[in-house]
Amino acid sequence: MKQFHIYGIGNALVDIDFEVSLDTIERLNIDKGVMTLIDEATHHKLLRELEGIKHLKACGGSAANSLFTAQQLGAKTFYSCKVGNDKTGDFFAREMIFHGIETNVKAEGREGVTGKCIVMVTPDADRTMNTFLGATFNFSKEDLSELALQNAEYLYIEGYLVASPTACEAAILARKLAQENNIKTAISLSDPNMVTYFKDGLCEIIGGQVDLLFCNEREALLFTGAETLDDAKQNLKNYAKTFAITLGGEGSVIFDGNEFFHVPAYEAPVIDTVGAGDVFAGTFLYGITHGFSYREAADLASFAAAKVVAKFGPRLNQAEIADVIAAIPQEQIYA
Repeated sequence: MKQFHIYGIGNALVDIDFEVSLDTIERLNIDKGVMTLIDEATHHKLLRELEGIKHLKACGGSAANSLFTAQQLGAKTFYSCKVGNDKTGDFFAREMIFHGIETNVKAEGREGVTGKCIVMVTPDADRTMNTFLGATFNFSKEDLSELALQNAEYLYIEGYLVASPTACEAAILARKLAQENNIKTAISLSDPNMVTYFKDGLCEIIGGQVDLLFCNEREALLFTGAETLDDAKQNLKNYAKTFAITLGGEGSVIFDGNEFFHVPAYEAPVIDTVGAGDVFAGTFLYGITHGFSYREAADLASFAAAKVVAKFGPRLNQAEIADVIAAIPQEQIYA
């Protein structure tokens, strides 16, 4: 049995979540509903513009949120990332340790400024992200832990890494190392802008085929160039042996390697969609590394995603995780 269920790599970011009006998005001239990379000066300018607005700070980044979810459910995880030599980096490292996630982040030898993501949530529950990558832009193959990777069942790659040349190179190497060691590979396409501007890099990371791919409907259409979801589903088979396409309130479409099936969403009041895809992926990965079928894993992931969209913030608290665990059939818990 492997030491870790999931070895993840991704951007280490501290998320700063704001509840804003649609007028604020328009006034700030920000592209709504996607992730936009910004420099440090723009980051501080936005913070000044948003001063006084209710916000929440949390250790985050897409893959980090997924690993937090899997770890909370009972998986063993390792996360390779890069933070700066500052209080924000200290905060990130403490959060990882507190939640039991093993990591390559050390107390000493860090350089630069830790990355941050300003997340603006509008009344329609949409999330708009402006990300200053900081130190994580320099994530490289030197930040990988080959030993931890070799001792994992799954490698999970955050698609946002494609925006940095060194991080993209590290992701490609990690995927190759995983395949050489018969470790299953999974990737998330992460965001429509990553697909629009960095599709070639994502294809390099994927290589021939990954074992599992996560994306939403918009990303699936952009990535495959298809005009319909049905066509996108067929085209994705060229890139992944199995995949999950999330459809928001319509649930998800899953391909388990043999057949397609639809998993409906659970009804929930939608307050904030930040983290919904990350929680879905983390729960799904927990499920398939703990004996669940793809259908069972997707159903539990839908339940967890419904919990996170009904609150402000990208992750589930202990009470909400307890509700997800309570939804797991007893025979799975003791399997």
